[in-house]
Formats: sequence, structure tokens, C-alpha cells
Amino acid sequence: MVSGGCVGAEGEVDPEAVAPAAATEEAVVPVQAPAREVVVGYALTTKKAKSFLQPKLRGLARKKGILFVAIDQKRPLSDQGPFDIVLHKLTGKGWQQLLEEYREAHPEVTVLDPPGAIANLLDRQSMLQEVSELDLTDCHGKVRVPKQLFVNTDPSSIPAAVRRAGLSLPLVAKPLVAKSHELSLAYDPTSLTKLEPPLVLQEFVNHGGVMFKVYIVGDAIRVVRRFSLPNVDEGDLLNNAGVFRFPRVSCAAASADDADLDPGVAELPPRPLLEILARELRRRLGLRLFNIDMIRQHGTRDRFYVIDMNYFPVGEKNTAGEKRNSLESKEWLEPGTTKLSQLSLFSWYGKMPGYEHVFTDFLLSLGQKEYKRRPSYGSLSSGEG
Repeated sequence: MVSGGCVGAEGEVDPEAVAPAAATEEAVVPVQAPAREVVVGYALTTKKAKSFLQPKLRGLARKKGILFVAIDQKRPLSDQGPFDIVLHKLTGKGWQQLLEEYREAHPEVTVLDPPGAIANLLDRQSMLQEVSELDLTDCHGKVRVPKQLFVNTDPSSIPAAVRRAGLSLPLVAKPLVAKSHELSLAYDPTSLTKLEPPLVLQEFVNHGGVMFKVYIVGDAIRVVRRFSLPNVDEGDLLNNAGVFRFPRVSCAAASADDADLDPGVAELPPRPLLEILARELRRRLGLRLFNIDMIRQHGTRDRFYVIDMNYFPVGEKNTAGEKRNSLESKEWLEPGTTKLSQLSLFSWYGKMPGYEHVFTDFLLSLGQKEYKRRPSYGSLSSGEG
């Protein structure tokens, strides 16, 4: 466990030396283009490749000397390339085994990210474990995870299990596998019996209807505000019953695009807090591409909860409604989106301000960390065209 306040992987952080708020703007130092091309092989579904590899990203990458090459999943990886970096978001034991074998055979290639590390974020039962073990109680704020319960039993026994665990209603019900984005809100004990295990039940924390999506790309962090579920009071608990799917619950947010937000709700988390949190999670998870869903407990300024995490958030474009409802921050910390609100089913880097520059600089930094000898094996087939 990390203890002693603001202590990270590299040592102590001097509270006097860091800015108190995330709104502080940081100068972006571009990475110089390499003397040779950085070849990035990508293994994504067709939809994810189309949504992520937008023309603006491809064009900027070409200018910086980065070549994106589509990986043919039907051919051995070692027969393709040579690659400097392999970027992937495919599931399945077959692919994972092929990738692990490729990593062993080609240690000179950077794989984003190791399949074993990614698996930790695909299981909601364990994904927040690393956050709960952090002791970030005196780092310009406190970071916790909501009380939660893994349920894999007969639905009729869920109310009793919830009572034994000491969880308070309402509860957010999340499918065990993080790939599923359908979430529900259960208001009363009877509604709990209508849920379909296996799932994770998480206490709902009032947060003023605003969530912070924190995107992590290597050492860079970006934060974006998003509308989320509104607060729930005692009257709501008395007057509501049943299970509410999030698309229905979040409909009220559709008219909130011009909402006059309380500054205490809209204020971004402190930058020093996010830097330490991101650094510790990168180290513990062994990941460099992921995002964190954070909320601020309503009525507080420095009490935050991490409610979800996602690996390499790449998804299809959403409805125009989400564009209307985004509250993208003008303060450039280092960025995010929401999943609690189904207005944002997918949290993807395309929603991150300036993601093209952040991501290409990240790829260049990986390619320049050390000179990598590129063996002349296979044939190079560009996926640019």
C-alpha cells in the first residue's frame, strides 16, 4: 500500500512545489520527428479503427514520421512488419496467445499494452482493487472507491447479501465484464431481485450530475467534464421503485446543455492529485493507455471516487446528443469522459481535446526512448491507404 500521503513511484512530491488546482495550464512540448519512420502496427476492429484513426490523426502522424500499418490477423505477426509499436484492442485467448508469443520473440517491439495487464481492467470485480489499495488521503484531496459487492448467486438472495455487506440504496448494477456498457440503477430491495447476475453492485454517490473522465496517454493526462446521473434524495427513494436502465435515467440530461453549473460541482480535480493517481495506477496496472471515471462527492471539494476504468478507450461515434451535452473543459490539465451517463456509452480518445497531438507525441516518445534494431523480416503493408 502507498502510504505517507503524497508519495508516488518516483518518491515524494513537495506540496509547496505543485499548483493547487487542475485548471493550471501546462505548456505542451512537442516531440521532434524521428530520423526514420516509427512504424505502428494496429489490430483493431473495423469500427474502432475507423473511429480512432481519423484523417486528422493520420495526417499529423505522417507529418511527424509515424506510419500506421494494419495488422492482418490471419497471418502470423512475425511475418508482418517490422514494427516499432503494436497497438491493439482485440479480445480472445487466441489473439492474446499470439501476441504474447510475438512479445517474447521480438522484445524490441513495444506492445500497447500487455494482454495480461489489460485483463485486469476487463473484470469489474477486480478493476478498482488497485485504487482501493492506494493511500491518497493527503494529496490535495482524497480518492476512494464506492462500496461495492460482487454478486453471482440467485437474484432472490441479493437483498440479503446487500444488507450483510452494509451497502446503502440506491445501487448501480454493472455487468461483471467491463465490455458491456449497459448499467442500471436499483432503488429498492425488491428491484434487486430483478437483476441478472453475475454483476457488481456499487453504492451510488451523489456527485451533482457531473463526472470527470480522466484520459491517460503515457505520461500525459487530460480531463473532460461530462453530464452524469442527477443526485438522488430521500424523496426519490420513496417515490421510485424498480430497476432503471441508464438510457432512461439519463434522458433528463438531454436538456441540460446550457445548465448553469455550480462552480463547486464543475471545478476540476486538483492537478497534483491526478498526477499522483495516474502515476501510481500506471505503475501498478502496467498500462499506458487507459481512462478513469471520477466523481466528486456532492457537498465536498476534495473527496473523490473512482467508479470505473477502461483500457484504451476507442469506440464508435455517438449521437449528436452527446456532443450537445458535453461540458468539455477549457482548462487543459490532462483529460477524460463518462460512462455512468449513457449519454456517453463509449469513452474514447476522439473526445479528448487535442488527442491527435497527445497521441502522436506519445508514440514518438516510445520510438525515441532507445534505438531499436529493426530486423528486415516480412513485408511492410501500409494500412494508410
